[in-house]
Amino acid sequence: MTPINDSPALADRPDAEAATGPTSAGEAAFADLNPEQREAVEHGLGPRDADVIPPHGPLLVIAGAGSGKTKTLAARVARLIQAGADPHRLLLLTFSRRAAGEMERRAGRMLHRAWGLRSTQAPPRFPWAGTFHSVGARLLREYAPAIGLDSQFTILDRADAEDLMGLQRQALGLAETTDRFPLKGTCLNIYSRVVNSEARLDQVLQEHFPWCFAAHDALKQLFAAYVQAKQQQHLLDYDDLLLYWAEMMSDDGIAQALRQRFDHVLVDEYQDTNRLQATILLRLKPDGDRLTVVGDDAQAIYSFRAAEVRNILDFPQRFSPPARVITLARNYRSTQPILEASNAVIAQARERHDKQLWSDKPSSERPQLVTVEDEARQAQWVADRILQRREEGLRLTRQAVLFRTASHSAPLELELTRRNIPFVKFGGLKFLESSHVKDVMSVLRWADNPRHRLAGFRVSQLLPGFGPASARRLLDEMQDAPSPRAVLAAFQPPGAARLAWDRLRDLMTGLMDEPDWPAELEAVVQWYAPHLERLQEDAAVRLADLEQIVRIAQGYGSRERFLTELTLDPPEASSDESGVPLKDEDYLILSTIHSAKGQEWEAVYLLNCVDGCLPSDLSTGAQAQIEEERRLLYVAMTRAKQHLAVMVPQRFYVTQQSRHGDRHLYASVSRFLPGKVARHFEKLGPANEVQAPLPELVKPAMDIAAKLRKAWN
Repeated sequence: MTPINDSPALADRPDAEAATGPTSAGEAAFADLNPEQREAVEHGLGPRDADVIPPHGPLLVIAGAGSGKTKTLAARVARLIQAGADPHRLLLLTFSRRAAGEMERRAGRMLHRAWGLRSTQAPPRFPWAGTFHSVGARLLREYAPAIGLDSQFTILDRADAEDLMGLQRQALGLAETTDRFPLKGTCLNIYSRVVNSEARLDQVLQEHFPWCFAAHDALKQLFAAYVQAKQQQHLLDYDDLLLYWAEMMSDDGIAQALRQRFDHVLVDEYQDTNRLQATILLRLKPDGDRLTVVGDDAQAIYSFRAAEVRNILDFPQRFSPPARVITLARNYRSTQPILEASNAVIAQARERHDKQLWSDKPSSERPQLVTVEDEARQAQWVADRILQRREEGLRLTRQAVLFRTASHSAPLELELTRRNIPFVKFGGLKFLESSHVKDVMSVLRWADNPRHRLAGFRVSQLLPGFGPASARRLLDEMQDAPSPRAVLAAFQPPGAARLAWDRLRDLMTGLMDEPDWPAELEAVVQWYAPHLERLQEDAAVRLADLEQIVRIAQGYGSRERFLTELTLDPPEASSDESGVPLKDEDYLILSTIHSAKGQEWEAVYLLNCVDGCLPSDLSTGAQAQIEEERRLLYVAMTRAKQHLAVMVPQRFYVTQQSRHGDRHLYASVSRFLPGKVARHFEKLGPANEVQAPLPELVKPAMDIAAKLRKAWN
């Protein structure tokens, strides 16, 4: 294939190289690839028997954690161009613009070295490198007249799509139904999963939204109205960018034109594709010719976004002959003991592409399996070890604490704040600054100080039918009254808020008159739960946060002490930002496992590795969910480079039981760490400590048995 002449880098390269293959300079550019990486890079380009092996048959690169996936894919792009491919005819699909830009930069640097270009010469550009959605938008604008689409369509962001769904929901009268109907955000989630999973509505409802199944017919009507509204207003949402692209490819003429347009298609993070994206790829390259996909089935953890792990598991068999599979198993990140433990975890998976990660980084330090009494002790142990590593020279930014769910870090956040250890949290709001926690804390603050206007303003407006004007009227009266409690008792709310106001008034009166810590906090959570369900779509997850608050409160002697300790010196960084705390040059990383994917740290501490947390008790209803939870543990463990500690708290406090009954339960170590896996860890904790023998006494200091016998005489 002759390269085009409008790229300076291509026009300036030696003609001899195009004819004879890589020069010595070109070889040097790829010299640091290991044999498996080089095999993937050279696929379809080396000597071959064309009658037996297709020149560029489909290629699946199984890239284990830390195996140099990005480097390998960038090198393949550079090698294809070096062999004559036109960069304008390469389609490179990634899952973020940042990843596409990084791929372009790396490939450009390799081509600079391969061709010996001067520093002033720009490497070739890749105009078709981007996300599935961005590429889809470009193609749809280009082909809009051919598919009956206005080329000036507007793309809706998530918030606008929710609002449009909400307008149709109201127009159809679904907001006024006597039965609970899904809120607009939930409706959009259902619609999106139906589109991306290529499944029927009833299947999606039954598997992922069972509580919405009774609304099946109404949802179908709503989605039809939503689609019609988008078309009337020339709007496309994110899902439409894929849906229209896939449907466009069902036309033979358009499909053939696009197949001829893109000589090579390369896809990163293939394990995270959904069924609709897989359909697009198969229609682009039905025989797999010049199709390369890179990914790791062991790191497929995004099913909640409709990602389908079967895409990568079944990829080789989608073609005839089957796709070539090359495995990158050499890990450049972790020590061998960490990899041995990680391999043992993923080896239990029921179905996977087989690989054994290995490293040339020996170490005598095994990962640690640390048993502690409860979550409070877990927080203390982790904070102690973090500070110890810091004193040994390991900066906080090179350490990370990972967890399955954002609420799991709550006790640790309080411990870090108490010890003045700065941190930044990724994946969910910082615990004390999330809206639902603020709501509950505001109730306590208002009860503690009835003239606290901010707290009262926030709490009163949680009531349906109780707006800002009513809140201001109430607070103004309380501000000047000698007895704010009397104002609460006599206040006349708007008629629509009467019943809700009576319940809030009774709660506040009780909190002011008869403080009973921490039982009063449980009463606040019970009062707030119906409002949480009404106001938030993910109420179940947020309620777990509030249960954490109740558990934490048991460590404080009074409401005043609890509020004071949490108010003094709160964390600096806002919860939903990933920026650096302004006053600290060093800070610890807290992250959900999902947000940690693709990252690495010298030391990793994994919280709550017990059944019910990992795997989550909300994700054990089907074998596929359990397998994804196993992959989550694998992803968490393979983030560690040198030090790994997996925490197992034995006791968890619960709030659903009777006030006078047992207030805790015992947890068991995660089912993903049975004996044959646990043997790869160094075990620490009370159950594994050798107790020192008691000193021998020549003479007993007292005879307790005799004293007890005498008491009954």
